[in-house]
Amino acid sequence: MPPVPDAAPEKRPRLRTRAAVEAYAMLAPSILGFAVFLIAPIVIVVILSFYDWNLLSDPEFIGLENYRELAGDERALKSIGNTFYYVLLNIPAQTVLALLLALALNSKIKARNTFRVLYVLPWMAMPVALGVIWRWVFDPQYGALNRFLDLFGVDGAAWLTDSKWAMPVIASVNVWQFTGYTMLFFLAGLQAIPAQLYEAADVDGASPLYRFFKITLPLLRPAMLFVLITSVIGSFQVFDTIHVMTAGGPAGSTATLNYQIYLESFTQRNAGYASMLAVILFAIIALITLAQAAFFRKRTTYDFS
Repeated sequence: MPPVPDAAPEKRPRLRTRAAVEAYAMLAPSILGFAVFLIAPIVIVVILSFYDWNLLSDPEFIGLENYRELAGDERALKSIGNTFYYVLLNIPAQTVLALLLALALNSKIKARNTFRVLYVLPWMAMPVALGVIWRWVFDPQYGALNRFLDLFGVDGAAWLTDSKWAMPVIASVNVWQFTGYTMLFFLAGLQAIPAQLYEAADVDGASPLYRFFKITLPLLRPAMLFVLITSVIGSFQVFDTIHVMTAGGPAGSTATLNYQIYLESFTQRNAGYASMLAVILFAIIALITLAQAAFFRKRTTYDFS
């Protein structure tokens, strides 16, 4: 078959214009959805943060008053501290456990596919349902954990009514639920590492520890970046588990910033102040995400060939 001749020079601009129109026409639904369901809500929340609105009367413009009020609001400031505390409890444990699981399930062990499915199952369950079950498990009087400890003569703690234990319990539940899901991304990253690198290391007599820190960990940085960004964003937005298990208690020790936004909006009916807190939460997440991306930018290798 003879080659198809190129379009005449005078027709090329029209063809490029037509191709561009077709491309934008196909992208239009996604762009519209992105604008309506993501950009527009963010803009509306930012605007509402400058208003006083109780969800019933007309909004009243008050400028930066909501932001000035934050400096003296102990509950909101405590919720910000609680959020960072939860993230510090959740992210390191979840990341390390997920990486260890991925390393174990990437090796040649029996029934590894079955174990992969079992570890992901908690992530597939509804957080509200899991919260109800775990609230019963950690109940100080009738919970399964304290009854189990009683068998060995150990007095269990008041897990969900003690401010010292409540947040670690919440974090442990979320680590249990999401570790298997996080493990999948590490597992995908491990399987993308060329086997020739490990073979060369074996020939050179490299130890398993050396191979992990010099081959595995550096080439897992793309997966690590994705895991950390998505996990941190999800941790800052935790709500379901806290609402079901502790409702922000005891004494506000588990009320994270996202939960405080809920309280201000639908309990106190202070939508303007809640919008301001949402803007603060968005800014914190954006800054941390940018910092993570900047940290990994020069340290991430994407070409495994």
